Amino acid sequence: MCRLYAFRANEQTRVECSLIHSQNALMEQSRGDLQGYVHGHGWGVADYPNGLPIIEKQTWAAYHGEHFKKKAAKVYAKTVVAHVRRATVGEPSIENTHPFNNGPWIFAHNGTLPNFQKVQEIIIDHIEPFYVNEIHGRTDSEHIFLYLLTLWRQHPEKGLLDLVQDGLCQIIDWCHEIDENAKIGLNIVLTDGNRMVGSRYGRSLWHLERERILDCEFCGKSHVHHHVGEHYRALEIASEPITDENWHEFPDRLVYEIDEDYHLRTRKLEV
Repeated sequence: MCRLYAFRANEQTRVECSLIHSQNALMEQSRGDLQGYVHGHGWGVADYPNGLPIIEKQTWAAYHGEHFKKKAAKVYAKTVVAHVRRATVGEPSIENTHPFNNGPWIFAHNGTLPNFQKVQEIIIDHIEPFYVNEIHGRTDSEHIFLYLLTLWRQHPEKGLLDLVQDGLCQIIDWCHEIDENAKIGLNIVLTDGNRMVGSRYGRSLWHLERERILDCEFCGKSHVHHHVGEHYRALEIASEPITDENWHEFPDRLVYEIDEDYHLRTRKLEV
């Protein structure tokens, strides 16, 4: 169990209120989610202020101290991924803390691959040696990430959504080969700062679309601090609704992408 947050907009935007101040901000979810679980085994925030990802991660809870608040206050970006961890595979450590990074790519995962010691052997056999050497932690999440990057490296001509769909279906099949009744949690988000794809499988996931800039009910200000020369669009994706706005729940077992026009496209995950 973990809680994740992803954001894409066509203008640089503050996300501090979503991470810190709103009714069910990510920091509050680390203290206790809607099911009563505490996510206190680390946190991470990644954004792309200058085209390359900047990531800050810590192994303590987001609600401990001021570090998470200070990082959230600095973020002003078009693409953001944040995560609070409840460890299931891999002990609390920086190496096991999300989001994971490789080059321009950022990845976060909410869920668990059951029987991971057995599944791990299969996945590693399908990860290119170049990426196997990049494994620094012990999580199922990092293995999923590098397997997907292997597919991208092998098939750059494929669309990213197609690639993620195929990769996740393969991982699910491997899990079911070991235990056909395995309960898999496979909510992911993958981005290079320009493209963002993800999935909902076995865990909750919600989204909110914004088509105009509003003064925030929490801070009383606009989250965009510069002149906007085009129609504003933004999407927030989170494990739980963060505000009292009109969030929509994703159906289970799907993949999604935010396209070049900042619209959400979804596709059923056929497994």
